[in-house]
Amino acid sequence: MGTTLRKMTIDDVKSLFAIEKECFTDPWSENMVRDLVDSSWDEVWVLEAETILGYINYRFIAGEGELMRIAVLPEHRGHGYSRKLMDMMMGSAAKNQITDLTLEVRAGNEPAIGLYKAYGFVSEAVRKNYYHNPTEDALIMWVHNLPTIPT
Repeated sequence: MGTTLRKMTIDDVKSLFAIEKECFTDPWSENMVRDLVDSSWDEVWVLEAETILGYINYRFIAGEGELMRIAVLPEHRGHGYSRKLMDMMMGSAAKNQITDLTLEVRAGNEPAIGLYKAYGFVSEAVRKNYYHNPTEDALIMWVHNLPTIPT
């Protein structure tokens, strides 16, 4: 199945909100998803084939980046789509002179942790009992000294 990556538009809000509810036990509200469209802080990329399969949301502030959300619908996992989304973020970081990226992830989310480790992220801190439904620690992961693309 051929996929494309494109920037989020207002027309994507309902689909991304549905993905939020499907993929996260603590989904963002529809208003929070809608706010991403006009946010000067956030980049949001949508992965689609015939329908939207997933998305990634990250932000770059003061020379650092943070992965806010990455999600692929469960029925479309295992096809490398998360890697396409991560590649988009890493390329954007290089173009924007971002050398350090962070994220937080449920300590028990082994597939996500494996993905992040493949991109050089290392766990540097733990937030005890951070998540609920179920209660779980958050790992704070970082990757440092990323190469940048000269401007």
